[in-house]
Amino acid sequence: MTHAARARRPLSRLAAGAATAVLLLAGCTGAAPDGEGPADPDGSVSSVPSTDGPALEEIGTSAAQDLGTDPAEDPAYAEYYAQEIDWGACDGVEGEDLECGTVTVPLVWNDPQAGDIDLAVGRLPASGERTGSLVTNPGGPGGSGVNFLESATLMISAEVRAAYDVVGFDPRGVNRSAGVECLDDEETDEYLAATAEPGSAEAEELSEKWGARIAEACEAHSGEELPYLDTYSAARDMDVLRAALGSEQLDYLGYSYGTYLGASYADLYPGRVGRFVLDGAMDPSLTMNEIAAGQAEGFEHAVEAFLADCLERDAACPFTGTEEEAKQQLTDFFAALDESPLDSGDPERPVTGAMARTVVTTLLYEDALWRLGREALTDAMKGDGAQLLNIADLSSEREPDGSYRTNSTFAIMAVNCLDHPGLADDDLVQQEAERLEEEFPTFGAMLGGDGCTHWPVPPLREPGPIAAEGAGPIVVIGTTGDPATPYAWAENLSAQLDDAVLLTFEGNGHTAYGRSGGCIEEQVDAYLLQGTVPEDGMTCGA
Repeated sequence: MTHAARARRPLSRLAAGAATAVLLLAGCTGAAPDGEGPADPDGSVSSVPSTDGPALEEIGTSAAQDLGTDPAEDPAYAEYYAQEIDWGACDGVEGEDLECGTVTVPLVWNDPQAGDIDLAVGRLPASGERTGSLVTNPGGPGGSGVNFLESATLMISAEVRAAYDVVGFDPRGVNRSAGVECLDDEETDEYLAATAEPGSAEAEELSEKWGARIAEACEAHSGEELPYLDTYSAARDMDVLRAALGSEQLDYLGYSYGTYLGASYADLYPGRVGRFVLDGAMDPSLTMNEIAAGQAEGFEHAVEAFLADCLERDAACPFTGTEEEAKQQLTDFFAALDESPLDSGDPERPVTGAMARTVVTTLLYEDALWRLGREALTDAMKGDGAQLLNIADLSSEREPDGSYRTNSTFAIMAVNCLDHPGLADDDLVQQEAERLEEEFPTFGAMLGGDGCTHWPVPPLREPGPIAAEGAGPIVVIGTTGDPATPYAWAENLSAQLDDAVLLTFEGNGHTAYGRSGGCIEEQVDAYLLQGTVPEDGMTCGA
């Protein structure tokens, strides 16, 4: 659910998680599957009814969830845990101080003889007296942790970077780490531009078409890996990385989806949790449909805040009238581009309604980008879509030569479809889609369903709270105006964890550390550097 752009670009803040979360929006269309689902990796199928609500689609079992023994103490995994990273030059990553290497992990955690995956790892060495390694995850799922290091100096304080080697890695299935391969670049262009009015019959047809096409392509090119890209497997991988770094405990900073990965690690290895910061928290107890509903509401509030701010600026705003009138003007603009795409200066790539919606959701991740949004929308409403196209390309990590820097567009699907089951009843899925469209008219119709109808592997994890008893204290951070990981999710995760404190940033945008103006940074830095646990419930911001 969140960060994937480039360092030192106008959207560099998004390098930690916004773009990939926008892709979650694009993937959450279509209906949940019905009937008997495919088998899980060990051949079994289990139907897991919800005890608190409607039944969920059938759920298999992660190969990494229950191993019976601690792999770090099991001779079958000794070769993995004995690794040391051979650090060297980085390929395709900017930053003269960065170093890169690999760590090898089992493809199938409950069958270490079934083959390996090499994970790409990078580090920004401590600039001062080193105290340890701080492992980071920028979000997504699908965000490249190695690429994130390009933006580490913008996100992580100089004091923390002086004391820690800041370490990033591409989780399994992402980019350089056995990255999922699906559509080629031209097909990806076509997919991201495909447009129709959300909620319409045409949109349903597009969702079916692309859902089937992507699933078929992913299975054809990466079918061997697809069943093993869930977050429990990635969390097991992080423990091998911890050992390879020479750390007895894992110190960790996770943004957005990185909070789900971090909480999953704490669930598996509570005794190895060091100083943990989970910013822009996900709630592990939610279904795919509940995640979609939370984001639909979050983005509706965020667009209202953006438009209210815009209207206060008079001539600088392309919208007029009341906030409701401005919202209608925006949705009318999207609909017009569904019918007639906008000239972008590139005759081969006009801006479609789908692309424009992605741009606006991207800009809602960071209120510092709202000025850029006003300017791009002003130009677009005058007939010039060049800025919208540029932002869309930054969001999807599309390079000027037409290639895509990472596979985040498809990695997010591969992981989410394993991690988050949706409702089993098609009628309930449709009713929920109609509710979201009515209550959250700007983006709600984009979020109906669970996006995994055609996925070739069933979900492998039942939604449920994480307590991580014996770990902690863990610092959980929520932002009150966060569109992608609503503040209530941070409240829920901090309440579920056995030992956690909640920090609140009152502001707009996604996540807080590195963008709160100092108040959250001060608390987090004291925790990471001195072990000073913040006061539970501390609030700061606007």
